[in-house]
Amino acid sequence: MVKKKEDIKEVDEIFDSFVKQSIFQNKITLQSNYNPEDIPHRKRQIAQVASIIAPSLRLERPSNLFLYGLTGTGKTLVTQYVRNQLLKKADKLGVSLLMPYVNCKLRKVADTEYRILAELIHKLGGKVPATGLPTDQLYKKFIDIVDVQKQILIVILDEIDQAVKRIGDEFLYNFTRLNTELTKAQITVVGISNDLKFLDTLDPRVKSSLSEEEILFAPYNALQLQDILKKRAKEAFKEKVVDGGVIEKCSALAAREHGDARRALDLLRIAGELVERDSKEKISLDYVDRAKDKIESDKLLIAVETQPKQFQLAFLSVIQLLRRIKREKKEEKIFTGDVYNLYRDLCKKTRTEILTQRRISDIIAEFDMQGLINAKVISKGRYGRTREIRLDLPENLVDRINLILMDSLSL
Repeated sequence: MVKKKEDIKEVDEIFDSFVKQSIFQNKITLQSNYNPEDIPHRKRQIAQVASIIAPSLRLERPSNLFLYGLTGTGKTLVTQYVRNQLLKKADKLGVSLLMPYVNCKLRKVADTEYRILAELIHKLGGKVPATGLPTDQLYKKFIDIVDVQKQILIVILDEIDQAVKRIGDEFLYNFTRLNTELTKAQITVVGISNDLKFLDTLDPRVKSSLSEEEILFAPYNALQLQDILKKRAKEAFKEKVVDGGVIEKCSALAAREHGDARRALDLLRIAGELVERDSKEKISLDYVDRAKDKIESDKLLIAVETQPKQFQLAFLSVIQLLRRIKREKKEEKIFTGDVYNLYRDLCKKTRTEILTQRRISDIIAEFDMQGLINAKVISKGRYGRTREIRLDLPENLVDRINLILMDSLSL
């Protein structure tokens, strides 16, 4: 009984330390969902987006717009900023303007054409069942909601490439052709993508209609990232919390990762959170290194969780084989044939199509390229070539990946 009281006291002390003492004064300014009033180094892109969609204030349909650039280059931030300003102006002028936003990275929202339409109908005030209706009926319902008066509907599809990877580009063609069925309202599509080559993958009909206007967002350089971080850090932290060199280091690390402002902000925020957990008062350079390690681990876990089923089955085979030989205290290496044998067993358990050994060998090569494993091609003489596979990940991460894959595959 005494032990339980001591446990409760320890937890209570942790809570008290967070309540009474914080290095943050407004942490939300470092989070990805924060929309600042000022967006440094993106004035030109803001002006471009505003100019392209401004005709909507005269109830004229703007051109479809496609924004592309690497992760963390400000595409969504700029779009949301212009969207908010445009809606305020339309309200002031009494112009009927709708701008629903859909994040296509969310599987429950954008893993089928039906769900994308259902989400848009929901955002426009309508109601539809999660499943069950024919897609053409859903399009009719969508048109009925939109075509009630003379108005402009600007649909923002963020991370549009993620939806196309899952369901193909036919839904985009259907969407960009909806104006032919409208008598009062008109629709414009704003697509946002992190994939610089996304347009090249589209059917020529879709590409020509979607990319009437295009804007490229170039990566931020280290100095630009410093400007962004200094401004956000001033709002996020109390005075004298951030040591000298911390902002510069976060900026340099993010600049190395293709100028990703989101990564720079995450590094600074997570460094601050780690400082608080240690009951310290200042963010020093070593906490940036710890934040970097944590982000890379989390990124790996998310990457594994979101991979296709065949990828997950092959990687789970690698993980489980290497864990097994480690328990048996054997040499920590396995070969392609070992992986394929376990992969086939897992496919049978999950009722999944079994790929050829050659294809699984290609997937293993992809793991190697992504830094998930070390796979060395070796010759076995007249028996051909194979890959000698080793895993170079922290044990606690291996355990977490194993649990994620088991859960994802319902094993």
